[in-house]
Amino acid sequence: MIDVLALGEVMLRFDPGEGRIRTSRTFQVWEGGGEYNVVRGLRRCFGLRTAVVTALADNAVGRLVEDLILQGGVDTSLIRWLTADGIGRTTRNGLNFVERGYGIRGALGVSDRAGTAVSQLHKGDVDWDAVFSAEVRWFHTGGIFAGLSDTTVDVADEAMSAARRHGVTVSYDPNYRPSLWDGRGGADRAREVDLRLARHADVVVGALGLAGTFPGAVRVEADEVQDVLAEVAGRLPQAGVLATTVREVPSAGVNDWSSAAWSARTGCVLGPEMPGLHVLDRIGSGDGFAAGLIYGLLNRNGREGGSAGHAGPAANLDVADLKRALAYGTAHGALTMTTPGDVSMASLAEVEALMAGGSAAVRR
Repeated sequence: MIDVLALGEVMLRFDPGEGRIRTSRTFQVWEGGGEYNVVRGLRRCFGLRTAVVTALADNAVGRLVEDLILQGGVDTSLIRWLTADGIGRTTRNGLNFVERGYGIRGALGVSDRAGTAVSQLHKGDVDWDAVFSAEVRWFHTGGIFAGLSDTTVDVADEAMSAARRHGVTVSYDPNYRPSLWDGRGGADRAREVDLRLARHADVVVGALGLAGTFPGAVRVEADEVQDVLAEVAGRLPQAGVLATTVREVPSAGVNDWSSAAWSARTGCVLGPEMPGLHVLDRIGSGDGFAAGLIYGLLNRNGREGGSAGHAGPAANLDVADLKRALAYGTAHGALTMTTPGDVSMASLAEVEALMAGGSAAVRR
């Protein structure tokens, strides 16, 4: 049985620490990817059984990615291995160089991912009916995977449709990356794809990304979140839950951090507020939020949620349930920002202590 399955690219992240990409001589290497980070957090922090569907070029770099995934405890049995030609002419593995940012200098990501193995997936390459017949409770994918190539949009659509046929709860994160759509229709094409895929989702994470006429068209202030979520709900009437982080960025190292969610039964619900949160590395925090939210929706005060047909996580969801799920997401996302790399290093005990109002005092 798999609690949560993700579809997405897993890249190597090269981290220059406190330095700059263009001047660094040494990099620490992590694995990461928008969809993968969610299931990695659900496995390592929350103890759920997770797996990832991806593709890698079968060479030493691909096997390094596999080794990092294995260390994260995520099932690798659904990875597709493509024959490598020696120099990456026909297929390769993705690389992502990321600066954390500091003060007035924001974080910077420079990806090297065109023509990667996973971007070459086509509709029909994966037997999704077989995958979802193996007792999968929840399926997650997003706009980063969908934006990798013209074919990955159809793969995501095929996977989400199959998940719904099998009664699996589906979540989707628009996660707009301008670099993926440059020269391929830009923000307008990204919005078209997001709306096509989000209509399959029971839960949309990062729902503010669907506001306005195209991604990034509007800047949503904290006091506007409720109205904007209601606007997005009008575009996605089938969605059970719309959720989002709420972030203000006074500097790269200090963020005001919160969250909100909407469901038809509860209306808009606000998550806990964490003003003045000190940030070491913000990359992956939204994925950390998604992982905590999913955990909270799957485990409502000890009772099982999710995988309940297409009522899914919204079935019998009350305000207390949604607040609790938001608290898990907000706390886990916050802790993800306190350590380097894309992936969470938090424990469930740390998440729940923060939810309960814990401090940063030394523990001995």
